Amino acid sequence: MQLFFTENTKKDFILTNEESKHITKVLRKKAGDKINFTDGKGNLLVSEIIISDKRNTQVKVIEKIYKKKQHNYHLHIAISPTKNMDRFEWFLEKSCEIGIDEITPIICKRTERRNLKKDRCKRILLSAMKQSLKYRIPKLNDAINLSDFICKKHDENKFIAHCEEGVKIELSKEKIEGKILILIGPEGDFTAKEIEKSENNNFIPISLGTSRLRTETAGIVAVHTINLTS
Repeated sequence: MQLFFTENTKKDFILTNEESKHITKVLRKKAGDKINFTDGKGNLLVSEIIISDKRNTQVKVIEKIYKKKQHNYHLHIAISPTKNMDRFEWFLEKSCEIGIDEITPIICKRTERRNLKKDRCKRILLSAMKQSLKYRIPKLNDAINLSDFICKKHDENKFIAHCEEGVKIELSKEKIEGKILILIGPEGDFTAKEIEKSENNNFIPISLGTSRLRTETAGIVAVHTINLTS
């Protein structure tokens, strides 16, 4: 099955030039062929090609099916962008494939990258959603300073993953349900003051295992662990 994305949920709509060319020239689809779309909000739009054109392919929605979310939790990862943008983009792609609902880039004292191309990040999430045959695109929030983020009101179960010594719960041994928020720090980890402030704002320290992990790896381990244990 191939899945395409559209923001247009009208009964009939015209594809973009890029999608029209891909569908007619690469996939060699023609009038009468069926093609599947999602609006990224949980809906599968089973459609039929009415006019096959490399620039303006027209399709008709013949069935709209609401697809239940594939995981039974709401996972929000607040993660520091990595200096190497490829690593952060890898996190976006893989976390979407595994199962994540919301992502917030957080700017910490040791964060080495403070500017993100949000449109590019959204395109990576969109591509991963289609590739993994999911019907919801994760919400990507604007970057925010850590101190501002942790002081906001959050209705999730709140956790922080850091490398400092102390009492922590083993994430892999916990069954956490409902809404979950996990902080993942930058290369070099959170500072002691950032950890203290997070814990003072009711973020519970967690361990992701015995290895010291890169930022993007820690993010993926957290996503995968929640996916396995919930």
